[in-house]
Amino acid sequence: MIEQATIDALKTQAIAEQHLFIDGKWQEASERGRDEIYSPIDGALLTTAASATAADVDVAVAAARRSFESGVWSRSEPAFRKRVLHKIGDLIAERMDHMAVLGVRDNGTEMQMAYGAEPGSCAQTFHHSAECVDKIYGEIAPTSDKILGLVHRNPVGVVGVIIPWNTPLMITAWKVSAALAVGNSVVLKPSEDACLNVLELTRICQEAGLPDGVLNVVTGSGAIVGDALARHMDVDVLAFTGSGRVGRLLLEASAQSNMKRVYLELGGKSPNIVFADAPDLDMAAAVSAKGFFKNAGQVCVAPSRLLVEESIKDDFLAAVVKHSQAIQVGDPLSLTTQMGAINNPRQHQTVKQFVATALSEGGDVLCGGTPLFEETGGTYFAPTVIDGVGRESNLFKEEVFGPVLGVTTFKTEEEALALANGTQYGLAGVVWTANLSRAHRMVAGINSGVIQVNSMSRIGNEAPMGGMKQSGNGVDKSLHAFDKYLDYKTAWIHL
Repeated sequence: MIEQATIDALKTQAIAEQHLFIDGKWQEASERGRDEIYSPIDGALLTTAASATAADVDVAVAAARRSFESGVWSRSEPAFRKRVLHKIGDLIAERMDHMAVLGVRDNGTEMQMAYGAEPGSCAQTFHHSAECVDKIYGEIAPTSDKILGLVHRNPVGVVGVIIPWNTPLMITAWKVSAALAVGNSVVLKPSEDACLNVLELTRICQEAGLPDGVLNVVTGSGAIVGDALARHMDVDVLAFTGSGRVGRLLLEASAQSNMKRVYLELGGKSPNIVFADAPDLDMAAAVSAKGFFKNAGQVCVAPSRLLVEESIKDDFLAAVVKHSQAIQVGDPLSLTTQMGAINNPRQHQTVKQFVATALSEGGDVLCGGTPLFEETGGTYFAPTVIDGVGRESNLFKEEVFGPVLGVTTFKTEEEALALANGTQYGLAGVVWTANLSRAHRMVAGINSGVIQVNSMSRIGNEAPMGGMKQSGNGVDKSLHAFDKYLDYKTAWIHL
């Protein structure tokens, strides 16, 4: 883990103006526009980034297409792609301190989480994708002895990637490393609210030997850059993590352009179901509080609906409140801080509005509910627990993406399952019970892509992560993630 002295030495370093990266070159946007980047820690101006236009997206996509058609990466030996991806992972690991501090300054995640979840996770994912390069096979179809049926798995071509601001390195690695591993070229749009570490990763990719044009990064607004990427006639696949509202716009753009495949990892309103027979209720309360409030609740799989069996409600909620109030909120660059800032002022205002609406709908704030440290210029909010959240309330149904935990009680296992499935989302879920049969019934019955039992920490590269219902389609992580970036081609050969 990083030392506080190292953080203190890095946190005041000047950050240079940022540029677009197209065809192996750093360059200004075509209209020379720039966006200011402010830190959620104190509202200070960190630097500026190039604000691209649709014309810049055209240039980036053309560069990606040229690199793909040239075969410099797409038809290279798997051993070469594997070596480059491993080198990227190695260089990230060497620069973890620098990247961790840079990322926290940009998006406000507490260092205790950011160090491992951002550069640490990013390095691991590139190494994982590197190891998968030579383990993705074609197939031989079962046929008569007069026919040979071959199933080829080929890279799709140009992949567009749009990522959010909450864990930008982690999510970039999930998508970009998989797309690159199987031979595609990529045009990447980071969030305008957290692009600095993605651009740092881009420098590492170039240094590691990724050929020119294989990875292109275009910064700017979603309304301009994201829309142009989604509508581009020469983008073959689009991969996105973000809100359902934007996901719908991307699907529309695909339908109105070249009908490119669009893979969406959208929002969540994940249930955290606590039965009276949980093996350790105090541990469940501690993990429920500390696990949810990581990154100020700005995690897509965050278990933001606490569903508690009625018979243990009072004691369990008292424990949850105790652990929530004990969370140290403050400067995310301090190693003593357990919860940092909300990423941007717009999201900060959204959190405040959710709390106000919950109160108007009969909710009872057990702790928190107010902004913190407004005098610093940063965007902080107290860990908030709201009881009395009915299944028709806004807080029950809609994703906050902030540190607001809603509590609903149930009496029976059947009611718990109905509540768990009672939203448009299906991304993740948590179940606490010592009853093995009940655990299996809940896993089978909850309509979510990831479910954890008696834990809230395991989402590894070895297994897929994706959503059901309006939480999206396709998966990241594991060998299954590569299917998004591959085309299948069948050859029937008469012998």
